[in-house]
Amino acid sequence: MNVFIGELVGTMILVLLGDGVVANVLLAKSKGQDSGWIVIAAGWGFAVAIGVYIAGWASGGHLNPAVTVGLAAIGELELGKLPVYFAGQFLGGFLGAVLVWLSYLAHWAPTDDALAKRAVFCTVPAIRHTLGNLVCEIIGTAVLLVGVLGILNVNNDLANGIGPYAVGILVFGIGLSLGGPTGYAINPARDLAPRLAHALLPIPGKGDSDWSYAWVPVAGPLIGGALGAVFYNVLFSGLTPV
Repeated sequence: MNVFIGELVGTMILVLLGDGVVANVLLAKSKGQDSGWIVIAAGWGFAVAIGVYIAGWASGGHLNPAVTVGLAAIGELELGKLPVYFAGQFLGGFLGAVLVWLSYLAHWAPTDDALAKRAVFCTVPAIRHTLGNLVCEIIGTAVLLVGVLGILNVNNDLANGIGPYAVGILVFGIGLSLGGPTGYAINPARDLAPRLAHALLPIPGKGDSDWSYAWVPVAGPLIGGALGAVFYNVLFSGLTPV
């Protein structure tokens, strides 16, 4: 139960704050309208840090199926626990998206851009190029796992206290450096669950939910998460601290 509750609440807060900053920047007549990409990337970094601080003690604070899969790929998580993690993450992502919709309830109708409304909930590629978009998500998520495993390596003494903050900085950096092509989902629960919320919620003028693209920010992060974790484990497992 700890794992499910931790992942549900942590991912809910992650998506509430993360999708919330996108709504603040993109929706009409918001106080933060047009404040730009750096604000979005920073907001997502803070969202990850706060989510991990909230849930880390209860579930490990994965908040991301790609992290869960990566840890399972290197034997740090039992395969039988994956369904519980996934359930908490995807349900939390959906609830977080609903809370964003409610928080910005008065701003959907004045916003004419249907693409902007969808972008609040899920990623939209800058240039639709299936292979390029998939590769970008794989690389971004691999960097995430390499960074997370490095930050939380016991030899760095960062796991307690500053660890979640450092992970937030990592996500901020990924957004600034690798977020341009796809919007850096790097997390299936952060993209697929809010995309479903977008499809179901009564948002005026919302357009379609772009289900033809929806597999990319799911498959890419899962592949990248496993590759990044294995890469880090192979290269660093035999090393000793200097």
